[in-house]
Amino acid sequence: MQINRVGSIIQLAFMPKVFPVNCYFVEEEDGLTLIDTGMDFCVKGIVAAAKEIGKPIVRIVLTHAHDDHVLGLDSLKELYPDVPVYLSKRDSRLLAGDKSLDANEPGTPIKGGVPKNLKTKPDILLEDGDIVGSLLVVSTPGHTPGSMSFFDTRSRAIVAGDAFQTKGGIAVSGKLNLLFPFPAMATWNKEVAIESARKIRELNPILLAVGHGKMIKDPVQSIDVAIEAALRAVN
Repeated sequence: MQINRVGSIIQLAFMPKVFPVNCYFVEEEDGLTLIDTGMDFCVKGIVAAAKEIGKPIVRIVLTHAHDDHVLGLDSLKELYPDVPVYLSKRDSRLLAGDKSLDANEPGTPIKGGVPKNLKTKPDILLEDGDIVGSLLVVSTPGHTPGSMSFFDTRSRAIVAGDAFQTKGGIAVSGKLNLLFPFPAMATWNKEVAIESARKIRELNPILLAVGHGKMIKDPVQSIDVAIEAALRAVN
């Protein structure tokens, strides 16, 4: 595990050279907000990093309900039973293994690994515009129907889950990157993902932190390039 910090955003990067899986701490006055839990093998590193920082984990927030972002949840909840878990209302169904679509959603099938035996259920269901600590909740569907990003209102950093990837070069979710194709292969709807990428761009973030790959400082120009590439791929 590698620990990378930019201001209040602390990236915990597991297997960065092979199959990068990132979790994040957002440092707050009252403790640490953990964004995503990674796989079960990530839990030991998450706990160790919190101890090194010297602050308690006070919230667990999930960007979406794919296996590589949530499978550490049960183990963490056993260690921290009083820490609330936050997830979008829409993806709470995915967390329970339900891949059905709503009538108003595009009919492309939900892809990617979805947990089947997790015991933990979210304590708080999130919707667009909610506030969690210093984080503005931003609905960014596309990778999954209920994917969410978290915008730090203090620093304008955004933790975007799989709305983008940066491993092998920045790409909007669903745009195939031959150097690291897995996020694209697990994306529900490419067109919806592009609209979410535009929504993130409108926030004018100064830091882009994603589930797979390095953080990017001053990412707006790179985001514009990624959106243009995604548009060409679907047209």
